[in-house]
Amino acid sequence: MRALAIEKVDTAGLTDQQLLDIYYKMLLARALSQRMRVLQRMGKGTFAVSAEGHEGAQVGTAYVLRPGQDWTVPYYRSVGVAVTVGMTARDVLMAFFARGDDISSGGRNMPNHFSHRELHIVSGSAPVATQVPHAVGIALASKLRGLDEVTFVYFGDGATSKGDTHEAMNFAGVHRLPVVFVCENNSYAISVHVSKQMAVENVSVRAQGYGFPGVTVDGNDVLSVYRAALEAHQRARAGEGPTFIEAKVYRLAPHSSDDDDRRYRPREEVEAWSQREPIVRFRGLLQELGLLDQDKEEALNRRVAREVDEATDYAERAPPPDPATVFRHLYAE
Repeated sequence: MRALAIEKVDTAGLTDQQLLDIYYKMLLARALSQRMRVLQRMGKGTFAVSAEGHEGAQVGTAYVLRPGQDWTVPYYRSVGVAVTVGMTARDVLMAFFARGDDISSGGRNMPNHFSHRELHIVSGSAPVATQVPHAVGIALASKLRGLDEVTFVYFGDGATSKGDTHEAMNFAGVHRLPVVFVCENNSYAISVHVSKQMAVENVSVRAQGYGFPGVTVDGNDVLSVYRAALEAHQRARAGEGPTFIEAKVYRLAPHSSDDDDRRYRPREEVEAWSQREPIVRFRGLLQELGLLDQDKEEALNRRVAREVDEATDYAERAPPPDPATVFRHLYAE
C-alpha cells in the first residue's frame, strides 16, 4: 500500500523525513501564533499578528532557502518563515515579550519584526511594503559581488497596492536580480477586500509588466508552494532574474490583536476556508502516504507544545532591556 500511495502523489523530490519536518514546522508556526494571541489577550504582550492559515505558503517557500547564505526579508505575519529558516520558539517569544536578550532587536522593536544576523533574516519596518525595496537592494548587492545568494521577500496582497512594491519589481526586472517576491494573498488588506484593491483576479499577472514570470499557486497546498519556490530559486541562481509567487491563502484569525474581523468577514466564509486550511490538508496527505498515524501525530503535538511552553516560561522570566541602554543605536557611544 505504501508503494502504491507514493506512485500517485508527487512529493516534489522531498524525503519522508523532510515531509515530516515541513509538517512539524507548520505545527510550530500555528502553535506560536495561537500562543501569542492568548498572551496578548492576557495583557502580557502589546500586539500580536497571527500566521494561522498562512503556514503552507510560508513553510513551503522558505523550505527551499539556504539559511545563512540566502537572504530572507519577512513581514509581520511571517512566523512560519522565521521558524523554517531557523529561528526557535524562544527567539520568537523573546521578541514578543521585548526582552533584553531578544536576538531580533534587544527588545527595541514590535513583536514579529523578525531578524537574525547569522541566518540572514533582515528585519522589516512597520509601514506596509517598505521591506520590498530593501530586498531588491540586497539582491543587487549579491549580484554586484558575484555571490551565489537569493533573496526572498514576503508581503500581503495589500502591499501590492503600494508604490514601494512596483518600484522594487521594476528595478529587479530591469537588472535581472536574484530575488523572489512572495505575496501571501489572503483576500483582505486588513478589512479591504481584494476586489476593492485591484481589477485583476490574480495579482501575479502584474509581474508581466516588469518582464519576469508571475505564478499563482494554492497556498493551502504546501507542496505546490514548495515546487513553485524551488523553480523560482533555481531561476534566480541561474541568473535568469526574479519571479513573483502569489500564494492564495486565507487567514483564520483576525488581521491582528487590534482587529475585529466579524465586522467585515461572514462567519460562513471563515468556516468554509477552515475546512481546507494547510495543516488539515497536509495531515491528510501524510496519512495517505503512510507517514503519519495517530501515535506519530500525538508525539509531534506533544513536542510542539513542550517547545512553546518552555519558550514561554523562559521568555516571561527573562529580564527587560537595561534602561541605561535606551539611547543605544540612536546616538554614538
